[in-house]
Amino acid sequence: MSSGDMWPIEMELEPEIDRLPIDLLAHIFAMIPSFTDLAQACGVCRKWKEGVKLSLGRRESLSFAGWKMDDYSTARLIHHAYSLRQLDISRSRWGCQITDHGLHEISLAKCIPNLKSISLWGMAGITDKGVVQLISRANSLQNLNIGGTFVTDVSLFAIADNCPNLKTIGLWSCRHVTETGLLILVSKCRKLESINVWGMRVPVDCFIGLVAISPSLQIKSRSLLLNSMWPVL
Repeated sequence: MSSGDMWPIEMELEPEIDRLPIDLLAHIFAMIPSFTDLAQACGVCRKWKEGVKLSLGRRESLSFAGWKMDDYSTARLIHHAYSLRQLDISRSRWGCQITDHGLHEISLAKCIPNLKSISLWGMAGITDKGVVQLISRANSLQNLNIGGTFVTDVSLFAIADNCPNLKTIGLWSCRHVTETGLLILVSKCRKLESINVWGMRVPVDCFIGLVAISPSLQIKSRSLLLNSMWPVL
């Protein structure tokens, strides 16, 4: 049998999915929410690996909430997601093990300057060092949630200097942030519309000062809700 006769037989033996163009494979992989499954798909063959990379590159939103991720795996995925606009690496039930080192590696990704939204909610393993590294390159940021972390005024100073388009920020239970940090933030982020200060250790008078700087600012605070219950005499 000649080699010409063998070729059709080899084609018939090839799995149908392997005949798909890489663009179509990328479209299929983009529908898979499990990062574990995507990692396994990368190990099937070179074509599938390229398909997974291409699918990540097309994503505008990534959420690691609900996944047990570490610095290396998270940063690696984000580096492939060059079209990313929304990033959520909030603490989940399983515990997202991201540290300052991970935030540093993430900050080097090409997508960071174009991000519109970042959530680091409840990430107890990060400090000002990692947040400042990330924020220093996230100049297009509009929505930020760093509630439930141990950041201080240092992070707020960095946000104020690097995020002129910031519209909303979550500082829920950030008890190491002081009145000084809040005042600097509101003074410099002139587009800020809403700030969540629920559970923070700042006096009510501070909120009056914030509204004096930005009268349209919406402040979400338990103290303000309690005070609003008292009758005006």
